[in-house]
Amino acid sequence: MYNHLTSLVYSSEWTTIFGISGFFRRNMRFGKLISMSISDHYKKIYSLAEDFLLGLDIPGINEELIDNYLVISKDTARPDSMNGVYQRILEAAQNANMRAGVIGGAIGGIDKLGVVLCDFDPAEVLKKFSSGWEEILDEIEEKSKPNGKIRRSPRSIWPRYCQTILSSAEFLSQFSNVKDFYFWVDCFDKDNITRPALPLLLEKEISGIGFALACDFLKELGYDNFAKPDVHLRDIFTALELCPAEADDYGVFKSIINFSTNAGVSPYKVDKLFWLIGSGYFYKDLHVGKEGRTGSHKVEFIAFAKNKLVA
Repeated sequence: MYNHLTSLVYSSEWTTIFGISGFFRRNMRFGKLISMSISDHYKKIYSLAEDFLLGLDIPGINEELIDNYLVISKDTARPDSMNGVYQRILEAAQNANMRAGVIGGAIGGIDKLGVVLCDFDPAEVLKKFSSGWEEILDEIEEKSKPNGKIRRSPRSIWPRYCQTILSSAEFLSQFSNVKDFYFWVDCFDKDNITRPALPLLLEKEISGIGFALACDFLKELGYDNFAKPDVHLRDIFTALELCPAEADDYGVFKSIINFSTNAGVSPYKVDKLFWLIGSGYFYKDLHVGKEGRTGSHKVEFIAFAKNKLVA
């Protein structure tokens, strides 16, 4: 039974916690009142994640390598044009389900769409493709020549992606320039209350961009207060009772923000650390495992953390 959020008083640094783990439940049965800092608890979980990853018996994994994933790289620097922002949205949009292989994998990368999409100029895309998504797909087939069969039913991957191309161009065309766009994002990013509203808005404005993908887009723009509430973070957070099992993406995101605030690290770091554990994919270091892939370590970490938390 989840009881974190219902038993914590967030306005107080020191919090009485009931039922977080077997340790607390055992002491309550003995009539003891356990008082601890929720911040210390979350810091311990984060530290356990670091220790677990470093303790994996996999050649090449060390502290320096892990740290390289926990900081925003130069490759993630914010684009200095609306064209760059537009391309980043389209890169994020392909990350849903099997789209990355069907879209980017079929044409050699999203950057190859530049020849079709006016070098990723959203205003020009709207002018060029005023007839709708079918016109975009026609030109992609002609100029980009995707591998594999292109299905044209409206709910198929390519048609849906072309709808994303149009709706994101329409959305971005509302901004006069890239500084105007970043100023708008910064207004939402100023605190933990307004921050979750931004991916909700992007989900409504851009077809094919759900809440989690909107978070991913913002995170990869270099906004380290955002984290993607993907399956790996969801599984770890629910197993360690950091969020309710029934939480939607919005709820998982809020739990990540709360965890990050209390643990004293950025949501970006929480995202990357737990994602590395869950995915086992060290994409920057292809010498590790099999071309960077080491298999998921999620189940082992959850058992490891639970054992340490009740010790």
